[in-house]
Amino acid sequence: MREALARFLVHLDSERRLSANTQKAYARDVGAFLDAVEARRGRPARPRDLSVREVRAHLAELHGERAPSTMGRKLSALRSFAEFCRRERLVEDNEVALVRRPKLGRKLPVALPVEDVGGMIDGPQRPGAIGLRDRALLEVLYGAGLRVSEAVGLDLDDLRWEGERLTLRVRAGKGNKDRVVPLGRQGAEALRAWLDRRSDLETPRSPGAAVFLGARGGRLASRSAREVVYRRCQQSGARARVGPHGLRHSFATHLLQSGCDLRSIQSMLGHASLSTTQRYTHLDMGRLFELYERAHPRASLAGKEDGGE
Repeated sequence: MREALARFLVHLDSERRLSANTQKAYARDVGAFLDAVEARRGRPARPRDLSVREVRAHLAELHGERAPSTMGRKLSALRSFAEFCRRERLVEDNEVALVRRPKLGRKLPVALPVEDVGGMIDGPQRPGAIGLRDRALLEVLYGAGLRVSEAVGLDLDDLRWEGERLTLRVRAGKGNKDRVVPLGRQGAEALRAWLDRRSDLETPRSPGAAVFLGARGGRLASRSAREVVYRRCQQSGARARVGPHGLRHSFATHLLQSGCDLRSIQSMLGHASLSTTQRYTHLDMGRLFELYERAHPRASLAGKEDGGE
């Protein structure tokens, strides 16, 4: 089974092209399952251990120690591994597909008010090139709704200038599809200002293509980008503590509140499913009623008729 796991990880990389982080998570999850089976059975894990009984026993041991979303990811990893083993003819059927996913709560990311996001971006920044980079990063995360991995993965040739207009080519991440998204005027100006000073952080080992550089000249890491957002959030006095994902959610929510349609937001976010976009762009019922009454031709019909009597 350990050899099967090694081949499975090659499959995730070469065929499914999953991100490095996802591959590591799947390796940990499947490895932990094999360890648990071996500890419970006192023998090496076997293909037949990919059963409903063994998987349920493993998840039961973790119950209460992990969030439902984490448990769901572990089950997804085991399902994928079992399906791989079926394709490799190590097992006849994928029994793990019969195990039900844990119910997930409807916890929604926090969307900051527009003025709070403005305070994060427009407030005092660190001096020099680092400050210009931080502001450009915030503008890209909020102005284009990028995931943090997508923002730090931008290369210079992903920036497409047409006069004052700027679009970003976002390379395949989740969903495995590249997409092109616009960036507004203020974001474009912030990027120009940073790129004019980008050479200040360059070293002989700097990647020539990376848009965002770290303090030591390498490509800015996702962790460092998160720290930039958290720092600016705290310094600006925003009403909630958010990271890059919170800016992405704010981007989508503010677009929807301004009348942008869900399909356009879905395209910009790079969601494969519209239902995912609906979750990210959650609005309270009061706002939905306001939009409904303003847009639907029969929403205020009764009131008009009553007023005429």
